[in-house]
Amino acid sequence: QVQLVESGGGLVQPGGSLRLSCAASGSIFTINVMGWYRQAPGAQRELVAAITSGGSTNYQASVKGRFTISRDNAKNTVYLQMNSLKPEDTAAYYCYVEGLLSNAYSKFESWGQGTQVTVSS
Repeated sequence: QVQLVESGGGLVQPGGSLRLSCAASGSIFTINVMGWYRQAPGAQRELVAAITSGGSTNYQASVKGRFTISRDNAKNTVYLQMNSLKPEDTAAYYCYVEGLLSNAYSKFESWGQGTQVTVSS
């Protein structure tokens, strides 16, 4: 009932920048938390950054000062601006959204399909 469409991944050189976007659509009453996770080959999926409806943010220590998460509540869209990218940032990045559906206000959690970010020279 909730669909997420991600965009913005790609190949970038070390030190470069990328901006990821994730738009949510469907029977949404409200979105509480929007976030980005990543998963490198052979590794567990890990939280990169998250933002609440009130604008409070949480970052993984390794990306603090380099990545910025933001959201446009009117568009149900979350962004991840990634600067000073390092090879160790290479991973599949997944959007995560949780909130309430418009029918019966039941809780939902949705994941995006993933977008690949590769940092390499």
